[in-house]
Amino acid sequence: MATSSVVETKPSAVMQTYARSELAFERGEGCYLISTEGRRYLDFVSGIAVNTLGHAHPAMIEALESQAKKLWHVSNLYTIPESEELAALLCDNSFADRVFFCNSGAEALEGMIKLARRYHAAAGNPQRNRIIACGGAFHGRTLTTLSAAGNAKYLEGCGPASPGFDHVPFGNMNELRAAITEETAAILVEPVQGEGGINTPDPGYLRDLRAVCDEFGLLLLLDEVQCGMGRTGRLFAHEWSEIRPDALATAKGLGGGFPVGCFMATQEASGGMGPGSHGSTFGGNPLAMAVGLAVVRQILAEGFLSSVAGAGERLKAGLERLVADYPGLFVESRGYGLMQGLKCQDELSNVTLVNTLRDKGLLTVGAGDNVVRILPPLVAGATEIDEALATLNSAAAELAS
Repeated sequence: MATSSVVETKPSAVMQTYARSELAFERGEGCYLISTEGRRYLDFVSGIAVNTLGHAHPAMIEALESQAKKLWHVSNLYTIPESEELAALLCDNSFADRVFFCNSGAEALEGMIKLARRYHAAAGNPQRNRIIACGGAFHGRTLTTLSAAGNAKYLEGCGPASPGFDHVPFGNMNELRAAITEETAAILVEPVQGEGGINTPDPGYLRDLRAVCDEFGLLLLLDEVQCGMGRTGRLFAHEWSEIRPDALATAKGLGGGFPVGCFMATQEASGGMGPGSHGSTFGGNPLAMAVGLAVVRQILAEGFLSSVAGAGERLKAGLERLVADYPGLFVESRGYGLMQGLKCQDELSNVTLVNTLRDKGLLTVGAGDNVVRILPPLVAGATEIDEALATLNSAAAELAS
């Protein structure tokens, strides 16, 4: 008599903090990912705005392999030439005079918040330690950055929020002015809210914030973890508004897939950050800096950012046609450059659209406000943009029927 055998699947040892798809990948090529089952996907998630140069870019491979044969880590007890070089490159092409390297966006935000408080303490005003932040923001998953964003869903079960943050609606200058007190140290804002739904403020919003900070002696802190590093067609998104912040945090695209983050500041704003005021074991190590240098050099290469802007215009035009053709499914398109969002009607969940697109071979990612984020690698060209738009149209036709 035949016997049947039951194969038991061992539960994953990975902590269950993500609602993961079972889809897994074994390699990547440019703008494409190849699954463990051999299927090819067009990657318009880019590791959530991380894979700046796509997958397996030759410049990144060469930088990693070359540095890996020489030196990985020595600690910040010593001068690290590669970090000096990357810091200088970033400062020479931005508002900043000083850079602190870390490993993630949340670490960069934590450091920048500390910088703002220490700035006022060093000036003899330690009571100025509160920071005004905006509703709909996302600044990271540490307790302090969750408190800075003020999203009750993410704070649930975490105990009391970290003190020191006041929240106002994104884009509302009247409520922001009303929130300023003698304890206010800074204003923290994303030039484009990514996780919140690719929310883009009025073009004059950042200029108004700069003016208010100057009027009240506040620091203007920008979170460009997602919208920085060329994603909008400029090195940093705030450059479209022609303003200069006092400090800025970035990560994601800075390492192109290698964990690299930093916060940058003017000489004046960084005045309270002396020896011993901050630190990182792994931040700025030679291996990370070599990869970061390769990525930033590519972004700053002649024609690269104009190519991103051109690809973004092509993508934006296609998304606007999609919205016009399927008003029953979509409300609007949002964004700059290769940071685009497609807002769905209430009757269509963004999760449904993400899953439908994935089944058709296009990877996208959801965001707040029932938005689907479309975040191609910055090396995406007309061929990849048109392929994505064709898949979006196919999915829309299927969902509309």
